[in-house]
Amino acid sequence: MNLLRALATVSGMTLLSRILGFIRDFVVARAFGAGLATDAFFVAFRLPNLLRRMFAEGAFSQAFVPILAEYKNRRGPDETRTLVDHVASALGVVVLIVSILGALGAPAIIYATAPGFSSDAEKFDLTVQLTRITFPYIFFMALVALSGGILNTWSRFAIPAFTPVLLNLSFIGMALFAAPYFDPPVVALGWAVFIGGLAQVLLQIRPLARIGMLPRFSLSFADPGVRRILKLMAPAILGVSVSQISLLINTVFASFLPSGSVSWLYYADRLMEFPAGLLGVALGTILLPSLSKMHADDNRSEFSALLDWGLRLTLMLTLPSALALALLAVPLVTTLFFHGAFKVADVYATRSALMAYSAGLAGLILVKVLAPAFYARQDIRTPVRIALITLAATQLMNLAFVGVFRHAGLALSIGLASCINAGLLFRGLRLRGIYLPQPGWRAFFLKLLAALTVLGGGLWLTMGADELWLTASGLDRVTRLTALVIGGIIIYFATLFALGFRVSDFHRRGAT
Repeated sequence: MNLLRALATVSGMTLLSRILGFIRDFVVARAFGAGLATDAFFVAFRLPNLLRRMFAEGAFSQAFVPILAEYKNRRGPDETRTLVDHVASALGVVVLIVSILGALGAPAIIYATAPGFSSDAEKFDLTVQLTRITFPYIFFMALVALSGGILNTWSRFAIPAFTPVLLNLSFIGMALFAAPYFDPPVVALGWAVFIGGLAQVLLQIRPLARIGMLPRFSLSFADPGVRRILKLMAPAILGVSVSQISLLINTVFASFLPSGSVSWLYYADRLMEFPAGLLGVALGTILLPSLSKMHADDNRSEFSALLDWGLRLTLMLTLPSALALALLAVPLVTTLFFHGAFKVADVYATRSALMAYSAGLAGLILVKVLAPAFYARQDIRTPVRIALITLAATQLMNLAFVGVFRHAGLALSIGLASCINAGLLFRGLRLRGIYLPQPGWRAFFLKLLAALTVLGGGLWLTMGADELWLTASGLDRVTRLTALVIGGIIIYFATLFALGFRVSDFHRRGAT
C-alpha cells in the first residue's frame, strides 16, 4: 500500500465533502433562510451530531482500531472475526438503546439544551419533532465508525473517506426537491439526516463482505477484546470532550464581544477546515492502522520511521498553507463571503481571525499525526492529559488576549494552544524513545524555509491591494484567486524541486 497515494485518495474525498458542505449550507440558507424553523432544526441536530463526534467516531475509533490491528496481525482471522462480531453487536445494542431513549426523551432534552424554546410552544414542538427524527443518526454513525475502522485497518480508505459525501447529498436533495411535500417544509431536513445516515451504513455492506468482515449478531460483553475497547474508550471520550468544551467556552467569550464576533470566527474557521481536513484528518486516518500494525509486530524502527515520514510531509504541506491563508486572507474572504449583507468591516474582522488561526495551523495538523502514535500503542491517557493542559492554557490565553485583540485573540489562543499540544505530544514521544528523528532534518528545514520565502514573496507581489479585491466583481475575484492559488502551488513546488525534492522521496509503503 502506497501511503502517499492513500493520502491523495482520502484528501480528495474530503475535499469533495467540504465543497458539498458549502453547497449544502448555501442551499439550506436559500430554501429556509434564518428563523424559527432553522433554529429548531439546528438545535435538534446539534446533540446527535455532538454525540457522533464524541462517541461514535472519535473515542470509538481511537480505541477500536489499535486492538483490531493487534487481533488481525497476532491472532488470526477467526479470532478477529469473532472480535468484530462481538464489538459490532455490543456497539449496536448500546447505541440503539441510546437512540430510542433520545427519541422518547426529546422534550426533556430540548428543555435542557434549549430552555429558551419553552416559551414558544410552536418552536418547542417542532424542535421535539425534529429531534425524534434525527436521533437515530447516532445509531447509523456508530455502525459507520465501526465499518470505517475495519476498512481502514484493511487499507481500504476510499469508501470511509467518501461516506460523508452522502449526508451532504441527502441534505441538498431533500432541501431542493422534497421540502414542499412536508409540513412544515423544514421537516425535510430532519429526514435528510435520517436518510443520509442510513445511506452511509448501506454503502459499507459490500466492501465489508468482500474482505469477509461483515458483522454478524453475536452479543458478548464478557469478550476480553470488548472489555479492553471499553476500557480505552473512557479516557478517549474525555479527550474528545475537551475539544468540544474548549469550543463552547470560546463561544461564551465571543458572546460578550461586539455583535458579529461569533460569525467572524465561524467564517474564519470554515476556511481553516479545508487544509485541516485535507491534511490533518487524512494523515491521521492513514497513519493509525499502519502504526497499530507496527506496534503489534513490535517493529520500533519502522514505527519511528513512519512517524518521521508523517512529520516531514505535514510540515512540507502545512506551512505553505498557513502562509497562504495569512497572506491571502482578504482575497479569500472577499471571494467567498463578501456578498449581500456581508460588509467591508466584516471582511477585515474575518481576516484578522483567519490570520490568527493560521498561526496554529501547523500545530493543529501535527496533533493529528502525533496523537495516533499514542493511540496505536493503546495509550490514550497521555494525549488526554495533554489535552487537559492545553484546555487550561487556551483559557489563560483567552483572558490575556481577548482584551487586546478581541475576537482575533480567541482565534490566536486556539492556534497557539494547538502548537502547545503538538509540542507536548512530540516531547512525550521523544522522552519515551518512541520517535527517533531520521537524518537530514537540518537540510530539510533550510530548503523548506527557502521555498516558503519564495512563495511568500511571490504572493505578496502579485496579490494586489485590498481595495482591488473589495471593488472587483465576483467573477474577477474568482479568476484572480484561482490564478494566485495555482501560481503559488507552482512556485512553491518548483522551488522545492530545484532544491532537490522529488515525489519519489516521499513514497512510503504502509503496513498491510
